[in-house]
Amino acid sequence: MDKRFPLEDQIEMLATALRGRVILPRHADYDATRMVALANFDRRPAALVRVANATDVAAVLNFAQATELAVAVRSGGHSTMGFGGCDGGLVIDLRDLNTIDIDPVAKTAWVGTGLTAGEVTAAVEKHGLVIGFGDTGTVGLGGLTLGGGIGYMVRKFGLTIDNLLAAEVVTASGDILVADEAHHRELFWALRGGGGNFGVVTRLKFKLNDLPQFVGGPLVLPPRADVLAGFMAAAQAAPDELTTIGFLMPIPPVPVVPPEAHGKLALIAMMAYAGNPDGAARAIAPFRALATPLADLVRPAPLSSLYALDPPPEMRSSVSIRSRFVDGIDLAAAHNILTAIERCEAPMKMVQLRALGGAFGRVPQDATAFAHRDAKAMVAFLAMYGGGPDVTAHFERWAQAAMDSVPSTGSAYVNFLADEGKDGLAAAYPAATLSRLGQVKRMYDPENLFRLNQNIAPAA
Repeated sequence: MDKRFPLEDQIEMLATALRGRVILPRHADYDATRMVALANFDRRPAALVRVANATDVAAVLNFAQATELAVAVRSGGHSTMGFGGCDGGLVIDLRDLNTIDIDPVAKTAWVGTGLTAGEVTAAVEKHGLVIGFGDTGTVGLGGLTLGGGIGYMVRKFGLTIDNLLAAEVVTASGDILVADEAHHRELFWALRGGGGNFGVVTRLKFKLNDLPQFVGGPLVLPPRADVLAGFMAAAQAAPDELTTIGFLMPIPPVPVVPPEAHGKLALIAMMAYAGNPDGAARAIAPFRALATPLADLVRPAPLSSLYALDPPPEMRSSVSIRSRFVDGIDLAAAHNILTAIERCEAPMKMVQLRALGGAFGRVPQDATAFAHRDAKAMVAFLAMYGGGPDVTAHFERWAQAAMDSVPSTGSAYVNFLADEGKDGLAAAYPAATLSRLGQVKRMYDPENLFRLNQNIAPAA
């Protein structure tokens, strides 16, 4: 750092070289801009840079290294560890990288990583096309994709990364690269599941899949152990066209459910069927047979309609989460899940049950840095609440104990990891995968500039 000039003066000199905007603590929108999705995190960077292009990103990275400032990268801000912010460093804010270029003939799209899953889904479905993203429309494409992308199309079209054709990346050295199967192949492999360890991804090129018809929506079922176990069994036995996510949670005050059920636990089984209504009816019949539904809103609709259940941004809360891959949910595990959620005193609490398989499992384990292709299902426990560190510590203990009560494979999805350190990385990546990632890290970020993430150290 050049100590002849105050840091703020140096940052303002940087701003003159950028097309994007630099936001400092004295600016009126500083607090709103630095805010991330989870209220656990209240970090105060020295500046946030709303970059306009990859050249801006390269300039910020060069400046960060010259001034020895930490760098955080923010896309949608939904990181479970608040990695979209930092204290005293620089935040590269990608939200203005929001262009989308759809080629409906070639069935490809280049999209900026500042866009959200909901925005891109709404744009491509106008052409009868789809990319499989996550289960929340407000999540940014950058972090979601780089971690893998487990969502409503995972059994039909695989992970988000299974539809990734290329990525524009700014490396720690300031180089702007396009990584794909023909160029920077090891980097392209690492980007598909290795998170933000290797550079700042500014644009992504996706393959688009045909989705001429779609049937989906919530099927609300009673919260019984036999229903939970039956849901998972039916979900794992379903045709590839049907992907489900079960949310065991208190019912929000919605008019389609009787008022006396509001606030009480239910299994909100989200159905996502890539096909026509007749096929959907056959695939969903086993779920409807589990119990008399409290509500059945499964119907022909756009895929983007599933994002209508996203909570509004003003419902920002702290979150504690634990998740692991599991082979399935039997009656004993279902009883433990119900016991755990009933013990949670959080204002909002949730267990997510996701069946995998299908296209997800047909990709070779070493084809991408996401290596858990043999995973059959995933369980996640979440508590959402307000309060300080003591409250957070309480619910962190609850989430860990809840996860420990369910037999798991010990493996984890990197995007759902909490503050689990080396144990978390070992759960997210098999040893051979982690070793290979370390080699790629050494090639593209030997000084570990990109360390505010689920960090992979450069190989020695």
